[in-house]
Order: sequence, then structure tokens, then C-alpha cells
Amino acid sequence: MKIGIPAETYPGERRVALIPATVPSLLKAGVEVAIETGAGVPAGFPDSEYEQKGAVVIADRTRLFSECDIIAQVRGAGANPDGAEADLALLREGQFLVASLDPLAATDMMKQLAAKKANVFALELVPRITRAQSMDVLSSMASVAGYLAVLIGATNLPKFFPMFMTAAGTIKPSKVFVLGAGVAGLQAIATAKRLGAVVEAYDVRPAVKEQIESLGARFVELPLETEGAEDAGGYAKELTDEQKRKQAELMADHIRAADVVITTAAVPGKKSPVLVAEDVVKGMSPGSVIVDLAAEKGGNCALTVAGETVVRHGVTIIGAVNLPSQLAHHASQMYSKNVATFLLHLLKDGKIELDMEDEITSGSLVAQNGEVVHPMVLAAIGKE
Repeated sequence: MKIGIPAETYPGERRVALIPATVPSLLKAGVEVAIETGAGVPAGFPDSEYEQKGAVVIADRTRLFSECDIIAQVRGAGANPDGAEADLALLREGQFLVASLDPLAATDMMKQLAAKKANVFALELVPRITRAQSMDVLSSMASVAGYLAVLIGATNLPKFFPMFMTAAGTIKPSKVFVLGAGVAGLQAIATAKRLGAVVEAYDVRPAVKEQIESLGARFVELPLETEGAEDAGGYAKELTDEQKRKQAELMADHIRAADVVITTAAVPGKKSPVLVAEDVVKGMSPGSVIVDLAAEKGGNCALTVAGETVVRHGVTIIGAVNLPSQLAHHASQMYSKNVATFLLHLLKDGKIELDMEDEITSGSLVAQNGEVVHPMVLAAIGKE
């Protein structure tokens, strides 16, 4: 079998699905590796490095798709709206597609992928269980985004993050408030603390209090009934309208007191919950910054514009999108590890064998034999 790595075509995407260092492990597993010319260059991995590790470089994208049994991408159809149709035309029956696909939102594309009779795996759906941690692209990329969000906030804030003792007086440390303590939020907390800020954090899941406090931040406890706010996969579940209203009301004072607010709240397959209303932004100090990591799904701030930085009521609001691409080298290194581990999980004696009794395999398989088979994707389609 041969694994093909096409160049990414999503605008501004600089990551690559496999880096040279992961090639030998796949060759050892009995498969060949081919990469499209220049696919790794934006992330700092030239073609020569792939060739040194035993990969074949193919200049023609159509040839790459036709020769390879497995296609691995960072953004496959669904997560790449502009390039989806072109790649869909190259996909063939029986081929394996392994990529981030945004399957719970891009349901029409999942149906089109199924119609190609390919075996389609969405890496976002890999279950969050212990033995799948090294395959978890959501956690890997969220860690990158959480780290970079703090640097962006610090750069745009007209203040120092740490306390400064100077001959001109003492400068107080900045206050950072992180909304959501998933992987991105926890990385944001850790990074802000390393930079010397005073950090508070809130999450609808009370169970994360210990993790927040272990990083040196204060857990904001709100008198809000949130029992059952976490699903079986460890993700936050969507709150009721009344819970959302009360949550926003109780958080308002903490947001107004912060110099930098980093929002990370997301519910898989849903529009991002609005946690920061315009009237709360009005109450923030001039020069304050909001970095909205949920911008791609509508944003946690009512004033967020995805992909843009806007100033409203004296507050800079950054609609952060695709932050991992800005740190493409190490983001690719992490993503590549996830992809290679996932592929090695599927490969047996140089061939892919699908064990549908295995929860990693069945939990990430979106389409097979011409049909959408994943329960969550089928449920999302049923709601249309």
C-alpha cells in the first residue's frame, strides 16, 4: 500500500499531514510514502528531507491520488470548502481518506464523500480514551492555539504581563481571564502564568477545578447548576438557554475586570455559545483585549468577526482562526505524530485491516461502502 500526502489547498494553511521524521515508521510497517512536491515547504520541511527518509516526491496531484491507497491531509473535504470539489473528483472507490473533515458541520460533504465509496476517517472523531491520546488531533492543535492565543493577547495589550519593580515605580501584573478549560484553555492558563499574569479561569465542568488550580490559576466558581455538562467523550455539552443567560450574567464582572480575556468555549457540531455580550465589552477598560478561539464557529463574543481584529468600545477583539497554521512547523510535528499513530493502528502486515469491534476504528469511521456510518454524523444529517 502507498500513503499519499497532498499539499494543503485551504487558504493560509501551512501545515503538512506528515513530516519527514515520521516516514521511517510507516516504511517499517510495510507501506510506501509519497508526498506532493512542496507540500512540506511552508512548514519548513523541504522535499529533500522526505527523500532522505525514503519517501517519493510526486509533482502531479492527480497522479498522487491515483497511485496512493491512502490519502492523509490536514484539511480534507469538509474542512476545506474551497478545495473540496477538486479533491473529491480525485477520490476513488475503496481509497482511504484520513483527515480533519469537520464532519458534524459539513454533513453535505460527508454524504458526497460516502457517495464516492471511499473509506473516510475523520480525525476529530477519534474517541478521547487513554490509548488514543497519541492520535488526538483536536488536543494537539488546541494546545498550539491556546499557547499562541496568549502571545497574541500579550502583544496587543498596551501593558506588561508580569509585575515590574522599577525605579519609576511598581507596575502591577496584568489580569487574564480564560473561559473554557479544555486543552486550549489549560495551555492558555499555563502560558499566561509563565508570562507573569494573574490568571482566573472558568469552565462549566466543575471537575476541571483541580487542573486549573494546579497551573496556578484561580478557578471561578459560579452558583450555576451544570450537572451533566460533560459528555462521555469529555467535551462540554451545550447548556440550556436559561443556563447560558445566567452563566453570562455571573461571569460579567470577571470579564470586565480582566485585561485579557481568552475564550475557548465550543460544543462539537454546534455554533459557539455567546458568553461575552456587547454590554459587557462596554464595561471593560479601554485597551483590553479579547482573543476569541471560537471565532470560526461564530465566536464566544457577540462582537467577534472571524479572521479579523476589530476595536469596539475601546476593546480589541481578535477573531482568531486557524492559529496552529501560524506555528506550522511544530503544529505539523504534532499532527504528523497523531496521523502516523492512527495509520499504524489500522495497518497490519502492510495492509489496512478494519476491526469494527475496536472503538478507535469504529469511532472515527465516517463513511464506508457508499454510506455514512458514524452515528453522530447520521444524527447531524437527520437534524437538517
